[in-house]
Amino acid sequence: MTATPERRNYQTATFLISAPTLAKCPSDHGVEIAFAGRSNAGKSSAINALTQQRALARTSKTPGRTQLINFFTLQNDEQLRLVDLPGYGYAKVPEAMKKEWQAHLADYLHRRRSLAGLILLMDVRHPLSDFDIQLLEMADDRALPVHILLTKADKLKQGPAKASLQQVRQRLAEWEDLVSVQLFSALKRQGLDQAYGVMDRWMTAE
Repeated sequence: MTATPERRNYQTATFLISAPTLAKCPSDHGVEIAFAGRSNAGKSSAINALTQQRALARTSKTPGRTQLINFFTLQNDEQLRLVDLPGYGYAKVPEAMKKEWQAHLADYLHRRRSLAGLILLMDVRHPLSDFDIQLLEMADDRALPVHILLTKADKLKQGPAKASLQQVRQRLAEWEDLVSVQLFSALKRQGLDQAYGVMDRWMTAE
């Protein structure tokens, strides 16, 4: 019988450092879980909901403000980290800057050895953009597990929300060994326990 993973206290998350490139990131030891998604997918709100903090990750009415790789520690242990990756695909910034962000994102996903899993956030009403698929392909290249949060589930009625969930699962069937999907609402605190279960598993993975 498989043991239940230890529940981490995500409320203890505290800011560690912001890094513009992989070279400036903390030492590549321990375990970390990264959050990625389009700049309007509600990534910061999801991180704040999961850590039960109001402003751990910055939220903004102007999508695309997260331009650095932001690291947070858990339980005052620098070996346990959450990582807020730059939002992509929406920010009103020069094209050259977008490409630079995406290059740093790819570098981090491919080379960061302590990265145990990726939480990918998509608006339930607009899932699987071209950028989302590119990111899934990057994760697949190194067999990195991905858990998708279909955010803003409160914006849809139950039937359409479940239909979107099923459609995403069907489209990603080829990646079912690495990718899992759930509905999530930071506003209604929907889906927290399911997300915690995945994160706890990754945090305790050998």
